[in-house]
Amino acid sequence: MTYWNNRDKTRDTFQGSWTRSGDKYSLDADGYYVYSGRSDDMLKVGGIYVSPVEVESALITHPAVLEAAVIGRADDEKLIKPQAYVVLKAGHQGTPALADELRQHVKDRLAPYKYPRWIEFIDELPKTATGKIQRFKLRASAS
Repeated sequence: MTYWNNRDKTRDTFQGSWTRSGDKYSLDADGYYVYSGRSDDMLKVGGIYVSPVEVESALITHPAVLEAAVIGRADDEKLIKPQAYVVLKAGHQGTPALADELRQHVKDRLAPYKYPRWIEFIDELPKTATGKIQRFKLRASAS
């Protein structure tokens, strides 16, 4: 298997009998591997890597949130910060007050630098036919 017309990418991904998928995992205290996302989706916020999956997981624990996707966005000083796209459950309205509540919800569960600075409420997340979130489309719309 090779990447079409990309010999360098093929060489970096397939190294002998090993495949470097780009998936990131951490080992928890009980010895289980926890999926953290893909290396190309990781955000460097204040010099520390942040997994979009971790922020999304915190967001979807809020009772109003159906789905969430997080990408990196540059602030006025050109520093990368998390931006969230949120799909709400039926009966909930995307308001500035709810956005503030969601920010606090994430801060209560994760390190403070991981909370999304911007929250955009959308009707649905862009996905592939297999249901994988197409972050590249969200990044393109944020530019």
